[in-house]
Amino acid sequence: MTKAPPFPDGFSMEGRCALVTGGSSGIGAAIAELFARHGASVVVCHHRDGERARALCSRLEGSGAGIWQFDCDVSDGDRVASLASFAERTAGRVDIVVNSAGIGGALVHFEEMQPAVWDRMLDVHLRGTMLVTRAFFAPMMARRWGRVVNISSQLARKGAVGHTHYCAAKAGVEGFTRALAHEGAPHGVLVNAIAPGPVETPLLLSLPEEWRQNKRRELPLGRLGGAGEIAPTALLLASAAGGFYVGQVLSPNGGDVMP
Repeated sequence: MTKAPPFPDGFSMEGRCALVTGGSSGIGAAIAELFARHGASVVVCHHRDGERARALCSRLEGSGAGIWQFDCDVSDGDRVASLASFAERTAGRVDIVVNSAGIGGALVHFEEMQPAVWDRMLDVHLRGTMLVTRAFFAPMMARRWGRVVNISSQLARKGAVGHTHYCAAKAGVEGFTRALAHEGAPHGVLVNAIAPGPVETPLLLSLPEEWRQNKRRELPLGRLGGAGEIAPTALLLASAAGGFYVGQVLSPNGGDVMP
């Protein structure tokens, strides 16, 4: 039986390669940048956001590790297979998967929601998380080391008017995280999730300003979060410092949810 170290090796990502979906903007970009600055090679996965992905990769090229970008709709199984092949050719292997790809949109009351809108939300957030994780999970298990960090939302716990599809998708991500954690942990693959509160990202900016103002007033901090305030939680879960986290959902949310 492996004995736990008295103190973990900290937050160094040297020698690791991470793949971050939704990595060209928002929380995904902040995570990709923080990982690179701690020594990781990073594959930045985006969808039709090449300009921002290239700008991010250019900014991170001086980090000393490999930085690549790839356009992929995570809900498309064929494109995810191409992503996995690309990562294998360029990075050699992927040790850490961060499932951060997501979509927003207008608030839609349930009685007005079309099935296609519901399906697209679950396709990107839940099916996409499954497909990308599946593409890299078996090799992690074989190497007996890996990290999967899924981005959920505090709305998976509290719900919100006009967000039934989003809340359902993120609740599914949390259930997926807990179930897969049981399978991965005995083989050294740790699966966890982050459920951020309201963060100023392109996704949140797609919501009405009135909604954002009301949310600011509700939060004990009186402000929305920044993507850079979420990324350190991902660094914890992906590094040696997070080696005792299994099936957990950490929630940096400014007090929006207090379990």
